[in-house]
Amino acid sequence: MGLVGAEGVVGIALVLGVRVAPVTAIVQGTGSALRIEANRFATELDRSAALRHAVSRYIYVFISQAAAMASCARFHVVEARLARWLLMTRDRVGSDDFYLTQEFMADMLGVRRVGVTRAAGTLRARRLVSYSRGHINILDARGLEAASCSCYASARDTYARVMRGSLHRSDARTNNKTGVASQS
Repeated sequence: MGLVGAEGVVGIALVLGVRVAPVTAIVQGTGSALRIEANRFATELDRSAALRHAVSRYIYVFISQAAAMASCARFHVVEARLARWLLMTRDRVGSDDFYLTQEFMADMLGVRRVGVTRAAGTLRARRLVSYSRGHINILDARGLEAASCSCYASARDTYARVMRGSLHRSDARTNNKTGVASQS
């Protein structure tokens, strides 16, 4: 599972030559998204070295993110993982304000909802976030980063290093938020 924002694509299996993939994408935010038919996308990948290069770099970041999340789930406490997830969501939607239910966060973190309720309560008590009925506002991003596990800084740095210079749909066509899609 991972987060996809305006910089990425859902359906990376197609880029890897797999026509059917056992994943579900869930849009968890407002905004716009672009959609292209699979055969047309494959044709455009064949035509454009720049597109192929940008998508390949994104796939590397996505795979790195997925591997880090698996390790994170094994070694880090729920509060730190939730802080990481909230920061990564903020990075993808480009805003400190977004909507995520506790049930969705529990699913993404692989924990029971009560674990997210406790962790979110701790983050709220520390005045790092405000949270009410799914509406989340990050009040102190630096404090939230300090509360997160080291996986956030590592993922952020990998993203910045690898994606630098790649094509960004948001730069080329729109400045709308695309929302967050999760692949699982």
